[in-house]
Order: sequence, then C-alpha cells, then structure tokens
Amino acid sequence: MEMVLSVAIIFTLVASVVILLRHGNVRCKGEMPTSLFTFIAILFTSGLDVGLIMFPLTEFPVYASEAEYGFANPLAIEFGFWGFLVWGFYFLTTFYFVLIEPRVRLFELPLVKLVNNLVIIGTCAFTGFLFLSYLPSYIEGISPAMTYGLVALVVLAAVWSSSDVRYVKVLSVASTWLFIALIAAMWLNTGAGVQGLGNTMAGLGEYFGNIHQFVTPISDYHAFYLFWWFSWSIMIGQFVARFSGGLKAWQLCISMLVVPSIPIAIWFSVLYLHFEQALAIGGLLNMAMVVVGVIFVVNSLDSLIRLYTTNLRIEAEKLGPVRYVAFNWTLMFGLVLLFQFTPLKIEWVGLVVIGLYALITVLLWQRRRQLGNLGQEAAKVSTASARG
Repeated sequence: MEMVLSVAIIFTLVASVVILLRHGNVRCKGEMPTSLFTFIAILFTSGLDVGLIMFPLTEFPVYASEAEYGFANPLAIEFGFWGFLVWGFYFLTTFYFVLIEPRVRLFELPLVKLVNNLVIIGTCAFTGFLFLSYLPSYIEGISPAMTYGLVALVVLAAVWSSSDVRYVKVLSVASTWLFIALIAAMWLNTGAGVQGLGNTMAGLGEYFGNIHQFVTPISDYHAFYLFWWFSWSIMIGQFVARFSGGLKAWQLCISMLVVPSIPIAIWFSVLYLHFEQALAIGGLLNMAMVVVGVIFVVNSLDSLIRLYTTNLRIEAEKLGPVRYVAFNWTLMFGLVLLFQFTPLKIEWVGLVVIGLYALITVLLWQRRRQLGNLGQEAAKVSTASARG
C-alpha cells in the first residue's frame, strides 16, 4: 500500500508542477467567487477537523522518542503532517474542478459519479465516527449517553448548516476567527511573549530543510495521515472550487500552500511551548479547545453534506428544509453508528481515491484535445499582461 501511496504522491506533485509551468497564468474563478479571506476560511475549516486542535499534544512525545522521526524536532514533524506541502493536494483538485471538469464533465459519468459520492458519504460518516470514538478523550468523564447525544447534535448542526451555502460561509469565517482567538489565549497562557514564540517557530526551519523526507511515508502513522489527505483531496477541491475568486493558478497555489499553513504553524508552536514547559491545560482553555474543535467538525461535515446533496440533486431547495434535515441527519447519524460494526479504515478510502485519480488521468488523456484551449487562455492572459 505504501508503494501505491508514494507513486500517487509523486504523481500529484509532478502534475501540480506541470500545471504551474503550462497554465500558471490562467485565472481560476469559480461559480460563486468570494474574497481571498473567505475562500481560505472555507478551505481551512472544511479541510481540517478536531484533530488539528487536539492531536498535537499527544503526538509531540511520540515524535520526540521514536527513531524514525529523529531527523527533525517534534514541532517540525507535526507541521510536516499538517502543513504546507500536503495542501498541494487541494490545489491540484481545486484547479481541476475550476477549469478542467467544466470542459470534460468526467464526474458526471455514471461510474465516476457513483464512486465519488460513495466516497463523500462514507468519509463524512467516518469523520463523525472518529469524533464519536475520540470524544471521551477530549472531554474527560463524559458519559456514553452524553457522547452519543453530542455527536447527534453535531451531525444535526452540520446538516442544518449545509442546507444553505450562506450558512457554510458564515460558519467558516466565524470559526476561523474563533481559532485565531484560541491561539491568542493559549499563547498568553504560556507567558512566552513575542520573542519566545518567535524562537519556537524558528524550529519549523527543520521542516523546510528536510521537506523531501515528507514526500513519501516516514512511518505507518505518517502513511495514515497521507491517506487521509488523499481521501479528502477530491472532495475538498470539488467543494471549494466554486468559491475561487479569480486568482491566477500560480497565485492560487501559493495562497493554498502558504496562507493556511501560517495559523497552523503558530498554533503548533503555541502547543509546543506547552509541551516543552509541561504546562497543564485545564478549565476554560480546555473547554475552549473542545468548542473550537467541535465547530471544526461541523464545518468539515457540512461541506461534505452540501457536496453530495448537490451532486445527487437532493438539496434543501428541492426536498424542503424539514425533509432535507430529517433525511440527511438520519442517513449520517445512522452511518456513524453503523461504522462501529465495520472494519473500514481510512487507508482503504484513500486507495479508492487514488484509483479514482488514475481513472480520471486515463480519461483526461483520451480527451486531451478538449483541454487545448487552456493553453490558449494562458497565452491570452500573458499577452494582455505584457501589453498592460
């Protein structure tokens, strides 16, 4: 499996480089363009979940003690699993759904459409299941009844939010600001000041100095993360492409790699200060982390629910708000409960998505003449820029 994963990652990197070299000046404008901040907020909150908030403090000790991670400090390792290069998956799929899919309509082919929507629905429910599984470790002493009740409410909130794209936008922007406020509160808790935070963030240089190490799996756990990024890549690109505001492809790539990585880098550095100083996180700070993490789960689920309901033409506008919420809540929460009795792993979903990548690549090669005008558009943009 790791060989397949490594080949797939290298393919996506090469494909992204080819796109930037050949079509870097083509503008990427979706059907519902937004400002860059709103676009990044939707991308950030849809593409991440509670793991960003809660996992690092449990993972730093592992990265500090296990030999395979010895080439860099734990902060750099953590950042490598979540930041910068891995966001290239989302750039590739966003570019595809903005500029290529409208010309070839491959995701309307029956087989591709079936697999795509099964992956979306399955991954959405699996995300809810992981939240259900880890919730007792996030909230100490929570009862089973409260656990199931909270998950049911989270799914309900996500379904309701997905019923109108305006809710998705508002929630994404609001949760981004809440995350920034959480970073500030946690930073103040360390007492490190600007210099202390800056000195800690300097450790991220070990990631960029060893970036080649993160291209292929370092360990089985890293492979798990990479499969997770792959399993989400098509879905997130498909969802956020509609909000792309018209940046050139090279600008979009830089924005998608750099801008989301900045809050991730600061957040991980603040948490790393807590790890190094052995600072306890309790009371209001712990509750704030849980609340922001829960909102991130809602953001992740609502974007996926919005995506598959749009693909399958079962939007709230068609079913009516009450039927829409009732149907999708029953489907999602039911699948979350069923996942407790299945052996499904995210690696399997990732393999299916890699297979979908391969199928799309073959179909694109067969339809390559339909894509010739992408190059013409790039030439027109370059000529216009030169004249200007």
